[in-house]
Amino acid sequence: MQKELNMLCVLISAIIIASGCSGPEKKLGRGITNVTEFARMGEIRRSVEQTALWEGTDSAYTTGFIRGFNRSVARTLIGAYEIVTFPFPSYGPVFTNKISPHPVYPDSYKPNLIEDQTFAPDTSLGFAGGDVAPFIPGSRFRIFDN
Repeated sequence: MQKELNMLCVLISAIIIASGCSGPEKKLGRGITNVTEFARMGEIRRSVEQTALWEGTDSAYTTGFIRGFNRSVARTLIGAYEIVTFPFPSYGPVFTNKISPHPVYPDSYKPNLIEDQTFAPDTSLGFAGGDVAPFIPGSRFRIFDN
């Protein structure tokens, strides 16, 4: 069993090394981002928000949730396909007529870098901003956001 596992790791490493740089990296990154859609809940939140704005609040939590759930399932399956096929051309996004190739966020949310000492320019002085609870998904409250 250990021998087979080692051979599998060597095979995966060889595929990654032989697959090149720019195109496969983007395809693999896009696939990983799409597979983690249910952790982000971006499609569901955006669909609920858009349904509330355009169709009314009565159907936001039902129709919007179902529409977002369907898009999340599609995004997850597309991401799994892109992870499996990342070493092989074509490297462009697939199924873009229904789902955007980029991560989707609600219109009321603008993603930014996480406030962390890695990105803070003033850590040598002993203070920096930061997330209050960075281990909780969706916690984006910032103390210092300049």
